[in-house]
Order: sequence, then C-alpha cells, then structure tokens
Amino acid sequence: MVNLITGPKGSGKTQQIIELANEKVKTSNGNVVLIKKSHRDTYSVDFNVRAICMDDYKDIETLEEFVGFLYGMVAGNHDIDTIFIDGALKQADITLNSLPDFLQKLDKIATTNNIEFFVSVSASKEDIPNIDDPAYKVLC
Repeated sequence: MVNLITGPKGSGKTQQIIELANEKVKTSNGNVVLIKKSHRDTYSVDFNVRAICMDDYKDIETLEEFVGFLYGMVAGNHDIDTIFIDGALKQADITLNSLPDFLQKLDKIATTNNIEFFVSVSASKEDIPNIDDPAYKVLC
C-alpha cells in the first residue's frame, strides 16, 4: 500500500512523516526506514528508525536510479516493512508529471515485498495526476 500525505510547502508534512515513523517503529515487527533529502530535522527521528539522507547519495539523479536504490535496499534487507519518503518531489528528478509513474513503481515494490510506503508530496491532492488510483490512500 502506498499512503500519500499531500499539502503545500510548509504545511507540516515533514513533521507528520517523522511522527508517523516514530510511532510505526514502536509497533513494527520489521525495520522502518525514513528517506529524507537532507540531514535537517533528523534529530527528532527515533534511534530505531533507519534514517537515510539522500544528500549522501548525490549520484542518484533520476527516478529510475531512485527506484533502483529502493530495490537495492529491499533486496539487502528483507525485514523492511515500512518505508517513509519525505518530499518525493525533492528526490532525484521526480516531478508532478512523473509522480504517477513513481507511485506505480512504489506500489509494485509494496505488493511484491509486503512493504507499506508513506510518501509526502508538496502539492494539493487536486494537482496530483491519477491520485484516485485504488493502490493509493491519501491520508491528507
């Protein structure tokens, strides 16, 4: 399942993602991963959440490379059960136009590997193409 957290920049999506990750790690039987663009705000992430800052992986520049990175993570750790992606439009070259393709790829990873995704997007849900796909759940 792919869960979406939408809203304009500055509406608290990052804090919401961090809070969800911190809560999820308390009840999860597997590993919880939080992917952020930078190291900013990582001080409030629970120590048991695996925080990954994409600034440390500057060579990942395209949507395909980012998806390959996710596949590599999942292949290397079969215990991952939840992945949080903060600021999807800040990752690689993902745009509103390519977001539906990215979400379809996440859904495939989720379905194949029994992983739940939480993705924040700095846009209103009305601006996101194909948002009403049954594979996605819009939390806000």
